[in-house]
Amino acid sequence: MGRVVLGLAVGCAVVACGIAAVAVGRRVRSRRSWTRAVAVVTDLEEGCATPYSRLRQVVDAMAVEMHAGLASDGGSKLKMLLTFVDALPDGNETGTFYALDLGAATFRVLKVQLGGKQSRILWRQVEQHTIPPALVSSTTEDLFDFLAMTLKNFVERNNDGFEQSDKRKELGVTFPFPVRQLSVSSGILIKWTKGFAIRDTVGKDVTQCLQEALTKRGLDMQVAALVNDTVGTLALGHYYDEDTVAAVIIGTGTNACYIERTDAIIKCQGLLTNSGGMVINMEWGSFWSSHLPRTPYDFALDDETLNRNDQGFEKMISGMYLGDIVRRVLLRIALESDVLGNSAHSLSIPFVLGTPLMAAMREDDTPDLEEVGKILEENLQMHDTSLKARRLVVRVCDVVTQRAARLGAAGIVGILKKIGRDGSGGVASGRARGKPKRTVVAVEGGLYAGYSTFREYLNEAVVEILGAEVARNVVLRVFEDGSGIGAALLAASLSSEQ
Repeated sequence: MGRVVLGLAVGCAVVACGIAAVAVGRRVRSRRSWTRAVAVVTDLEEGCATPYSRLRQVVDAMAVEMHAGLASDGGSKLKMLLTFVDALPDGNETGTFYALDLGAATFRVLKVQLGGKQSRILWRQVEQHTIPPALVSSTTEDLFDFLAMTLKNFVERNNDGFEQSDKRKELGVTFPFPVRQLSVSSGILIKWTKGFAIRDTVGKDVTQCLQEALTKRGLDMQVAALVNDTVGTLALGHYYDEDTVAAVIIGTGTNACYIERTDAIIKCQGLLTNSGGMVINMEWGSFWSSHLPRTPYDFALDDETLNRNDQGFEKMISGMYLGDIVRRVLLRIALESDVLGNSAHSLSIPFVLGTPLMAAMREDDTPDLEEVGKILEENLQMHDTSLKARRLVVRVCDVVTQRAARLGAAGIVGILKKIGRDGSGGVASGRARGKPKRTVVAVEGGLYAGYSTFREYLNEAVVEILGAEVARNVVLRVFEDGSGIGAALLAASLSSEQ
């Protein structure tokens, strides 16, 4: 009997030891799994690091590339395109003007009534329309006829009786595709982007195409200004504040423009303007420098895009790509650990995690990160994630956001350095009677305007790079609908010069 009892006791002990061993093994594997996941994020942090010294290098590289792009076409990654805009709205404009603001899938038509310095914008009317999918690959005639018809209907619906019927209406056009400007109001389409594929438009003057469509529709309207969205934003910024010298778009895409001295535009020697300056469209999304902190995730993303080895800066700082960079990091974690459960399949889908979702997770301030859990479950099929795992996801979102914002800040300071507004002196030292000039940069785009964490990181980095004393004279001012309204204001400004 004693032996039986002893045997049972030994058996129970063996079973207990086995259970304990399994539990210990699971804990060890869990710890190792967590360690591997943390190592992925640690490597990301190191690869995305943007200390002050690196940001200064990016600033200097941006300024050098700007000089090179102004010296010759093709001499820089930055195109530094002439816009032929040599005077910006200042608030004295009066009258009623229209704008056509073309986008990727939508476009807006606008009517603005201006009352001069005292009243500024008296009234505005804006309508947004969808571009029928069939038109983006149809013909030049079909696309521009649709735009002209929509504009005509808008004019007729909003005829308030204040306009002189015998006076030709002035139109400002925002055209967000690569164009070689021939004048402030005309330009040759270089290529379509954003999904458009109308072959017979390439090489044509887009203003002439629109003008012919307007005439066909019986609308007596003249295209007075053809600009891209950054120039429109700069125009609106200058309209309200004449210290505005540059504009930056940081949204789905990114670009910048600024006012340059004509004698600094070496590739167009002898260029004369009444103001002594001209707005330059930088096309800064294509900026590249070895000082940019590029990670394996950036290389992989670039390899899988249609414009490989192009738009390198844009792919690191714009809303089109940030969410997908985060997705790639999370996929690496899922492949190397079980922290995110069995989510590798869903994370393998390109662009399944958009930047708005990434921003929402980064800004989740609930104690248990409830919004993070909801987004992971609904969009990536990650069920019952632990709080520890959610915090790790937020950490990844933060690293990618911070790098983008700080690089954007370095780009802005690079512009200020080029025009002598960064406190370093130079030819255009940006000083008035020994004191730094007040400098305003107009900023538009959902990533900056709508994502507070991104905006805070960028603003903090501008101060860090410039120093507190110089930064006190630099203002980043947010605008909405700047591109469309700015195009109308440019049309008004050009009309007043005639």
